[in-house]
Amino acid sequence: MTKPKAIKTVGIAGTGLIGAGWAARLLFRGFDVIAYDVSPAAEARLKAQIKTAWPSLEALLGKPKKKGKLRFTTDLKAMAAKADFIHEAAPEREDLKIKLFRDLDAIAAPHVIIASSSSGFLPSNLQSQCRHPERVIIGHPFNPVYLLPLVETVPGARTAPEAMDRAGQYFESIGMHVLRLKKEIMGYICDRLQEALWREALHILNKDIGTTGDIDDSIVYSAGMRWAFMGSFLTYHLAGGPGGMRDFIKQFDPTLELDWTDLKFPKWNQTLEKRLVDGCEAQAGGRSVAAIEAKRNAVLVDMMKVFRKHKIGSGLVLEREIKARKKKPA
Repeated sequence: MTKPKAIKTVGIAGTGLIGAGWAARLLFRGFDVIAYDVSPAAEARLKAQIKTAWPSLEALLGKPKKKGKLRFTTDLKAMAAKADFIHEAAPEREDLKIKLFRDLDAIAAPHVIIASSSSGFLPSNLQSQCRHPERVIIGHPFNPVYLLPLVETVPGARTAPEAMDRAGQYFESIGMHVLRLKKEIMGYICDRLQEALWREALHILNKDIGTTGDIDDSIVYSAGMRWAFMGSFLTYHLAGGPGGMRDFIKQFDPTLELDWTDLKFPKWNQTLEKRLVDGCEAQAGGRSVAAIEAKRNAVLVDMMKVFRKHKIGSGLVLEREIKARKKKPA
């Protein structure tokens, strides 16, 4: 790849919810944006979505020091020829994206990284018709893009590691947490996890075990609070007691081959067990289970207080209890 220049102007191909989210995040941080869409009517919708995002960005970060300049065009060449980095945010159709990547690749300077916002397509397929496939990656964000910080970066078979490195630096510069996958897989990481929960929730709903509200509450009032800052593996690491994940595996069936679920699980093996234990202990970073528990409890208390302030989820339970305690005689 040729030597890149500093990223100042970012191109966005597609101005729907995701593309507009990228635009808002970038403009707020002083990057100039050239937004492309096939429909002239998309410009008004784009500006309206940016306007919606702005108050939340200011609430999070204060007034921007310098606002970037926005330009809208229906000319793909006008965007791709001037962009220092390109986000593809077209509708989720693989054939459309492959053609769009081919066209973007033919116009953009060879050093310009082209990142797809796809939720699940393989980058190897998206780069298949490009003359410079080494600069094609996945840069999958989460809605709302202007607030949620995670971006999954995924390499294709012909993606250059240097492109992944530069993309990671760029994403960090716009306030994102980069989750760099070792290799490509359909659905990446987070969407595969979300899809598994979605499928199981539909099974429960289909069996008329509970309503959609019941199913959502089962997450909102319990596991979702832990997941917000610990994830699944560190949560179960604590569930094993002082011995962490090593003892968790001894106490429970790690394969979950029970009658609890309609989903299938991977066949248990020693390599998987080692990755699980080693990974959890690396996450713990030398902290004891007791120390992590103390931190978990402190965060949960703070979360419940925040939820109480906003009158949502477990904060409603806390509010109810506080009111009840005030009514009780001393």
